[in-house]
Amino acid sequence: MDAQRDRLFKALLTAAEHADDAAALTAYLSRLGRGHRKYGTLPTHYPAVGECLIAALTRYAAACWDEAAEAAWVRVYTAISQIMIDAAAEDEAKSPAWWQAEIVSHERRTRDIAVVTVRPDQPYPFLAGQYTSLETPWWPRTWRHYSFSTAPRPDGLLSFHVKAVPAGWVSNALVHRARPGDVLRLGPPTGSMTVDHSTDNGLLCLGGGTGIAPIKALVEDVAEHGSRRPVEVFYGARRDDDLYDIDTLLRLQRSHLWLSVRPVVSDGPTRRLSGQLPQIVRQYGPWTTYDAYLSGPPGMIRSSIDALTHIGIPPDRIRHDSIHELMAG
Repeated sequence: MDAQRDRLFKALLTAAEHADDAAALTAYLSRLGRGHRKYGTLPTHYPAVGECLIAALTRYAAACWDEAAEAAWVRVYTAISQIMIDAAAEDEAKSPAWWQAEIVSHERRTRDIAVVTVRPDQPYPFLAGQYTSLETPWWPRTWRHYSFSTAPRPDGLLSFHVKAVPAGWVSNALVHRARPGDVLRLGPPTGSMTVDHSTDNGLLCLGGGTGIAPIKALVEDVAEHGSRRPVEVFYGARRDDDLYDIDTLLRLQRSHLWLSVRPVVSDGPTRRLSGQLPQIVRQYGPWTTYDAYLSGPPGMIRSSIDALTHIGIPPDRIRHDSIHELMAG
């Protein structure tokens, strides 16, 4: 129950952080409500959770708990749950709670990385740079987030880059156990790390490890729009052998003069650029007119945000996946 408790606590904290921003709060809670549909959550489940929450607060916050505090918490939880319920009901009218998706290709790129391609059972609309949640048949009701590694394709296929991580139930199943013919479940697409096609700003893209997957999707998206905006990709890995998708990116570079790809290796001998990704990026530029896109391990994203803001890229032009959601496997 620790995971569920932690998620509830995080949701309450996030709601508190956005208490003075009604639009942001509603957007966050609506996204939660839509996402809860894949767990089979029904409107009748919310009051039971609220009762348990109030009971827990009554017991463990006894020193500062009174009728006024309880009434305030009931009002807050009722408002929160109603936003989630309404969002789920609206989403139900236009989208399934999940999609069934058959694996049609499973390609091992390294000992612990696989590219998994699936065919959804019905149209699956998404944008390049977004991600979804996957459930395997071997770990029911355990969902993990993975980014789409391509822009939307005419054939409707979806591809994901998966790295097996220690104690990662879903990632290990997808890399070591999954085979063509197996059927996964997909949650709805989410994420805002998408290209703003209303501007001609260049794109500065940092992808670490399997974080290169959504970066490649963004490159394809720019190519399909034919805007010829400058796109600078820095692809980081620990060793040369970990640059499992470099050939694909170099082929894209040869096809598009506006694209530049620089592989960066942090450990061991290499003929590539050598060092930590954020520090290497600072040696190039200037980047102040670029929009930045970051994808990779949480530590890389944090250090990259610090480096890019230090060299003058405004925080509102730095986009990345949710760090909290990247930490599960």
